[in-house]
Amino acid sequence: MRLTVLGCSGSVGGPGAACSGYLLSVPGEQPVLVDCGPGVFGELQRVTDPCGVSVVLSHLHADHCLDLPAMLVWRRYAPSSATERAPLYGPPGTALRIGHGSSEFPGQVDDISDTFDVHEWRDGVEVTLGGMRIKSVKVNHPPQTYGLRITGPQGQVIAYSGDTAPCDELIDLAADADLFLCEASWTHAPSERPPDLHMSGIEAGEAATKANVRALAITHVAPWTDSAEILAEARSTFSGPVDLVRQGQVIDLA
Repeated sequence: MRLTVLGCSGSVGGPGAACSGYLLSVPGEQPVLVDCGPGVFGELQRVTDPCGVSVVLSHLHADHCLDLPAMLVWRRYAPSSATERAPLYGPPGTALRIGHGSSEFPGQVDDISDTFDVHEWRDGVEVTLGGMRIKSVKVNHPPQTYGLRITGPQGQVIAYSGDTAPCDELIDLAADADLFLCEASWTHAPSERPPDLHMSGIEAGEAATKANVRALAITHVAPWTDSAEILAEARSTFSGPVDLVRQGQVIDLA
């Protein structure tokens, strides 16, 4: 199972840095795009045909979903346009959210059903896409947000936090994962950050320790945050391998 980081900038894009987007693939199967924030669609074109992917969304904040209208344009009008609808899994309201973003007329909603076959997550739902099992787990972040537990064909597990504050559900999601792709948007200064929104490096490391994961990969660091400090924080509370993901990075799980 391969993870390709298409974008990992938190909350907003940075100079030359796309927002959240990750491509998961196994040989011989249709790749799965996890989140599609601004800048991700261009990076997706570097590595695969946009007409040949399924899509899953953790939540509907702009930095995780609003490059999907670009995929609609591609799949409808590019010379090699898609002949079948792409599976799209997301929180309740996904079709409406993307339809608003795609419409060319203010106040109207584009009907995306010609391009996407939309399904809505519920807590604990498990689906099979691209030769992988993907389970949704509701986590602590507004609006309704789902972390994802992805199991590959040889039993490899990637746990993706989505955006979340610390919560027990996150520990269950990540339990014994081979790779914990976890957000850490803040340094650990509680007085300087809103409660129940994101995690610090300290909290990401603590979650990785509680979940007994093999390796921690920090993502969703905002451009205004000191990534080196977040990394140092995570290493102070988790004794296993810790790294910051970077755009274009490829991680293979055998």
